[in-house]
This record gives sequence, structure tokens and C-alpha cells, in this order.
Amino acid sequence: MKVLHVISSVSPARGGTTAAILGTVKALRACNVDAEIAATNDHIYELLDVPLNKKVEYNQVPVQFFSRFSPPINPILEFAFSRDLTSWLWQNIQNYDLVEIHSIFGYACSCAGVIARKKRIPYIINLHGQLSPWVFNQKRLKKQIYTLLVERGNLNNAAAIHCTTIPEAQEILKFRISAPTFVNPLGIDPLITLPDAKQKLHALYNIPPATPIILFLSRIHPKKRPDLLLKALSSLAAKYYDFHLIIAGSGEREYVEHIHNLCLSLKLKSHTTFPGLVTEDKALLLQGSDIFILPSFAENFGIAVAEAMTVGLPVIITPGVQLSSDIASRNAGLIVDGEVNALTEAIKQLLISAELRHELGANGKRLASQRYTWETVTHNLISVYKDILKGERLMNRIYS
Repeated sequence: MKVLHVISSVSPARGGTTAAILGTVKALRACNVDAEIAATNDHIYELLDVPLNKKVEYNQVPVQFFSRFSPPINPILEFAFSRDLTSWLWQNIQNYDLVEIHSIFGYACSCAGVIARKKRIPYIINLHGQLSPWVFNQKRLKKQIYTLLVERGNLNNAAAIHCTTIPEAQEILKFRISAPTFVNPLGIDPLITLPDAKQKLHALYNIPPATPIILFLSRIHPKKRPDLLLKALSSLAAKYYDFHLIIAGSGEREYVEHIHNLCLSLKLKSHTTFPGLVTEDKALLLQGSDIFILPSFAENFGIAVAEAMTVGLPVIITPGVQLSSDIASRNAGLIVDGEVNALTEAIKQLLISAELRHELGANGKRLASQRYTWETVTHNLISVYKDILKGERLMNRIYS
């Protein structure tokens, strides 16, 4: 079985979608599926330093990179147009048995869907939350027009729509897409165990040994609401609660600068560290921290949340993080409304109770080990692939 995965970008700065596709392809290859990736060399404002127009190994998986059209205009950069990718897909897509397209509203993904339809190659679309209400409402009119002209045809003619949570599958019902859906979560790579992570993390950022560390590990983006987290912590700092916040991630320059300025205005500078985009030290951050918080408006899955749970780190999230239903059912974290007082009280609960932190962390670790392993996730995905290639029309499925 030869499967092509198409995505606009595999830049680590793009967050969870990148981690998802790289992990999926690596896991598929470990199960003897000949899977590879086609992507542009997008790296937000810059370009990845990678060979172009040939297959290379990138993060232990085969990827073919193509040049992104890069004028200094943000909407065009985000769209990631690539003439070379278009030409390559037209000439080579028929060499694959199946295509999985990651996300919509980007050139590479839309182009792959159109070409797969023309060449009669079956394809799956993995939405990665792009039809969630909050995400769709950003530049809504443009998305409505683009959906009418391009994406509705791609979605309706897909062999299946891949959703990672039941809420995501429920959200797309109102779009009246005729393609069947299947729900299969993402897998999480196990992290290297660091027995002395807490001591090392405190030493790395010069944090007093007894001070609890709160971790925000995600893109710094309005959707993720780091501003809400800062406002909640400001009131706790004013009441002399002891904590240190690490905001690890990158984002668009203007918004990152806004968050830095907000931190200063709320008098949280001495309580906060901004290490930027973290890759090598991610295991250290997750295992050395005491609380993980992601107060996002919308996450179709939330890879960083699942990664936190795999190491027993208690999580605080909002209902927009669609793992919340799993977490609530297993008492594996705190789910709070996305407003300052609710988030403040939840953080306060965990700051004052090491026992509660341990209980929630243990429950989360148990949940992650049962549901989010690559072995289980990949087995389900291969089953879907095989049924599509046998010509079966999938009925809506839920893997849990």
C-alpha cells in the first residue's frame, strides 16, 4: 500500500498539525505502509532550509519539499502557493494508492484534492479542526466563498473525512458534507523519561526549588488565549500565590510582542519565562512542570494536552479543547469556562493541593496510555485505508 500525505507545511512552528502528520507517517511506515509526505518549504515568515524537488529524510520520514511563493504579504504566505508542488502532484499522484490531505483552506491541500479527483485517486481529508465554529468564523466570508468554489467539492468527493474526536465529527454535520466520517484519535510519541526533570528545569530558568511551575506549551496565537492565562495569574500574583509561568512557543511577531507587553503591564515579568519555540527541551518542560494549561477557544484534539497527560502532568483546559470530554469522563484534569474568574479558581485549586495534582495527573496518564498510543491509532487507520482500497463505502465509524 502506497500512501501520500499532503500538507502545506511541516515546520515545527506550525504546531500540532505538523506533529500529527510526522507522527502518523512514521507510525504507518513502522507497520509496513509505504507512506510519505509532500509539502512546501514554508516556515511562517521564512523558509525551511531543505533540499527541494526530491525526496529527503526529514524527522525520520520521507518528505518531498517544494518551493513556496513568498512575497512579503501575510495572506499569501499563509496560503502557501507552490507551482512546483502543483506540477509534481499532477504528474505523480497516480503513483499512489491513496492520498490523505491534512487540513483545508490552504493551497497544497486544496490542490491535492482537486488533482486526486481529476486522476480518480481515492483520498481522505483530515480536517484538523478547520470547520470548528471559532476557526471557521475567522475570515468567515472568505472561507464561505472558498468553500463554495473549491472545498465543498473536495469534501463531498472524499472517500472519508478523518476526525480526531467525536465533537469534531458532530461539528461538521451542519455543513451537510456527503462524505462519510471516521473518528480516530492521534497517537502520542512516548517521551524519554527524565528522573531529575524538576531539579533541572528549576535550575535551567533559575526558579526557586519550591516554586510550582505552570506550563503553556503551544503556538502563541489568539486562539490559544495566552492573554487569558496571564490575566488569571495576575490576580493570583497580587494575592501572593507562588508560581512561575513558562510560555513556550512561537507565533506571529506582532502577537508575540503583544503578549510580552501584556506580561509587563500585568507585573508578571518576574513570574514568567519565554523560552521561544522549544523542541529538544520539550520532555524537560513537560516532566519538570507542575501544571499544564491551555485555555484555547478551539482545538480539534490538542496534542500538547495529550503529551502532558502521558507524563502525568495535570491539565487545565477549556471546553473548546475537544479532548475535554475524554478528560472529564476520567477525572483526568480540570475543564473550566474560558473566563478569568473560572480559570483563576482552577489554577488556585492546583497550586494549593499537591494531592489533587497527583490524582489528576495519574488519571490522565492512565487515559493517555489506553487511548493515544500509535499502535492502536495506526491499526485503526490502516483498517480504514484497506476498506477504501477494496472499494467499500465507509459508514460513519468511531474508534475508541
